[in-house]
Amino acid sequence: MWTSSLGWPRYAKVLTVMAVDAVISVVATWCAFSLRLDTPYEPTQLAWGVFAMALAIQVAAFMQFRLYRVVFRYVDLQSLLSMAKATALHGAILFGVLLVLRLPEIPRSLGLIQPVIVLVLVAASRALAGALLRDEALHELIDPGHRARVLIYGAGRAGIEAAAAIAHSRKFRLVAFVDDDPHKTGRTIHGHRVIAADEVDEIVELQKVTDILLALPGITRAQRNEIIESLRRLPVHVRTVPAMTDLASGRVSVQDIQELDLEDLLGRDAVAPDPELLAMNLTGKVVLVTGAGGSIGGELCRQITGQRPRRLLLVEHNEFGLYAIHNELMALCSRQGLEVDLVPLLCSVRNFRRLGDIFRAYRPQTVYHAAAYKHVPMVEHNAAEGVDNNVFGTLKVAASAIACGVERFVLISTDKAVRPTNVMGASKRVAELILQALAAQQAVDFTGLLPVHAQNLPRRTCFAMVRFGNVLDSSGSVVPLFRKQLALGGPLTVTHREVTRYFMTIPEAAQLVLQAGAMAVGGDVFVLDMGTPVRIFDLAQRMIALSGLSLRDADHPFGDIEIEITGLRPGEKLYEELLIGDNPLQTSHPRIMKAREELVEWPELVRQLQAMRAAVECNDVAAIKSALSVLVSGYAGGNEIVDHLGPVSIPPEPAPAQA
Repeated sequence: MWTSSLGWPRYAKVLTVMAVDAVISVVATWCAFSLRLDTPYEPTQLAWGVFAMALAIQVAAFMQFRLYRVVFRYVDLQSLLSMAKATALHGAILFGVLLVLRLPEIPRSLGLIQPVIVLVLVAASRALAGALLRDEALHELIDPGHRARVLIYGAGRAGIEAAAAIAHSRKFRLVAFVDDDPHKTGRTIHGHRVIAADEVDEIVELQKVTDILLALPGITRAQRNEIIESLRRLPVHVRTVPAMTDLASGRVSVQDIQELDLEDLLGRDAVAPDPELLAMNLTGKVVLVTGAGGSIGGELCRQITGQRPRRLLLVEHNEFGLYAIHNELMALCSRQGLEVDLVPLLCSVRNFRRLGDIFRAYRPQTVYHAAAYKHVPMVEHNAAEGVDNNVFGTLKVAASAIACGVERFVLISTDKAVRPTNVMGASKRVAELILQALAAQQAVDFTGLLPVHAQNLPRRTCFAMVRFGNVLDSSGSVVPLFRKQLALGGPLTVTHREVTRYFMTIPEAAQLVLQAGAMAVGGDVFVLDMGTPVRIFDLAQRMIALSGLSLRDADHPFGDIEIEITGLRPGEKLYEELLIGDNPLQTSHPRIMKAREELVEWPELVRQLQAMRAAVECNDVAAIKSALSVLVSGYAGGNEIVDHLGPVSIPPEPAPAQA
C-alpha cells in the first residue's frame, strides 16, 4: 500500500495526511487529559465536544501555515519552524477558548499540554514519512532493477552536493564515496562510507556498481586522466559532474550529471593565454570571421566576443548555422554585459562581388578565414567544389582583404596539408601557398584570376596561417560519430586498426589561433603543439569501456559492442603530420611553433592557378589533381578518380545567326 500511494494524485495525498493529523489530534487530546488527571481518561459527552473543537482549530491553523503543501520528502528546518508556529497558534486559540468557556470537568491547562503533544507527534510523522520516501530500499521495491548503483569519486563539496541530488532521484542509488584523502577514508557522509581508491574494485564487484560519478572539479587534467585510466578496466559507466564554476545555480542537480567528455582523455591542461596577445587584434576593432557557423569559426567568434571588439562580422553561407551562432552570441553579450555590434552576413566565400561589398561597407581590420570544406571523403568525391571553395574561396577573401587594407589576415589550416594524399589536404596547402606568395609581394596583380578591379593592389595586409589537427567534437570529428554508434548499440566503425590522429579541444585550438595570429610578421606558417597522436582504434576501445560496456571480438564473443574495420577511404592517410620541413622555430608561446615552409613565387603560382581554374570550371578531376601535384610538395593523388561526375564538356557558343 505504501509503495502504491506514491502514485496517488495530490488531493488524495493531502486528504490522507489530514486523516493522519486527525488521528494525531484525537490521540494528543486523550493523552493531555490523561496526563492532567494522572489516570487513563474515559471521555464524557462534553469532552467529545472538546476533542472536536481541538481538531477543528488544529486543521485551521495548519492550513493557515500551508503545512499541507509541504513535500514530505524535503522536510527541513524551515518546515519544522512552520509546524511550531502553527501549533503555537493552535494552542493559543484552544487555551483562550477553554479559558473563556470555563467548561466543567475540562481543565484549562489542556490548551497548553495538547498542542505540545500535537507538535511532537506531527513532527515525528513528517520525519518518518520523509525518511521512508527517501529510503533507497523502498525505491528498490518501487522500481526494482532500474536504478543505477553509483560510486561518487570525490568526497568534497561537489561530491556531497551530487549525493544530495542523487538522494532525491529515482534514477540513481548511492553506494559509497571514493576519495584519496586518508583523512576522509573510513568515515561516513550522510550515512554512506568513504572508501579508498584501492577498494573500488572490490566494492564494484560486491555491490554490483554500474556507474562511477566523477565529482572532482578542482584537480588537474593529468590527475583526472590518471583516475579515468584506472577505472577503464572496470565494467562501469563513468560519468562526470562539471566544474562548480560551470553550474549556473551553484548546486549540483541530476541534470548536471553527464557523459564523460573525451577531452578528459585526449586533452591537456591548458596553458594560460597571454591577455595582451589576445586583445592585440581584437579589442575595439572590426573583426570578420568566415565560416562563423562552423565548429572552429563559432568558437573563434565566442572568444573574440569576450575580447570586446567594436564590431564582429559573422560571414557564413549556411543560414541555420549563421542564425544559431548569432543568437548564441547575442545571449552571451546580454549575459556578460558586452557591447559588441554583431552583424550576421549570409555569404559564400566564392561570391567575390558579395565579399567586396561586405569588406567595403564594414572595413574589417582583422580577418579569420575558417570557411572550408574539410571532410576528406566528401571533398575527394566532389573535387571541383572542394578546390573551388578551399583554394579560390581563400583567394577571393584574401583579395578582398588587400583591396580594403585589412591589417591582419589569419587562415585556419590543417595538418592534412602536409604531404597530402587527398584533395582536401592538397587544396588547403594551395591556400597556404597563396597567402605565402601574397605576403612576399609589395603590390599584387590578380590578372587572369579575378575581376579587373582587383589588379595592381598595394599589399598592406599581414598574412598568417595556423595549422593544427583534429578538434574534439567538431562537426567532422570521430568522437560524436562514436557516441551515436554507441547509442545505437554499435558497431563502432574504424577505417584501419593503425590509423592515428592528433586531437585538440576546440576552445584550446581557437585560443591558440588568436594568439598565433597576433605574433605574425607576414607569411608565417604557425603549427600548434597537438600533443601525442592517438590511435583511433584505441579511442574506440576507451569509449566502449567508459560507457560501462565491453568489447566484442574473437576473444570476447559475448561482449556488448563490436569494432568494425571498414578500410581506408579514398585519400585517407594512416598518419597525419604537422610539418613539411624540419627544425620548426619555437615562439614565445610553448604550444605554438613556426614552420619553415617553401613558397611558390606569385607569377608561377598564378600560372598554375589559372590551369586549376580551367579544370575546376569543367570538372576535370584528372586535370585538377595534376595541377595540385605540380604545386603541392608530396601530394600523391593517385590515378583513381572517385568524383561522382566525369569531366563536363562545355559546348561551343553557337555561331551568330545570319542576317
